Amino acid sequence: MIARIKKGDTVLVIAGDDKGRRGKVLQVVSGGNRAVVEGLNFVKRHVRKTQDNPQGGIFEKEAPIHISNLKKAE
Repeated sequence: MIARIKKGDTVLVIAGDDKGRRGKVLQVVSGGNRAVVEGLNFVKRHVRKTQDNPQGGIFEKEAPIHISNLKKAE
């Protein structure tokens, strides 16, 4: 039986830099078989100054992780 990962599930990372860490699934990207997990797999994004964001700068946000590197946590 395949354990499907859905939004709101708590998952455990079984491979990669965040191996052994747990988090809640915020979003599942169906086209790429990837999931965004809260607090894991941070990447840095450079943001230009705009009227909405007058500060600009470097922000960290979660990037998608392939679901083969995740398993449901009990």
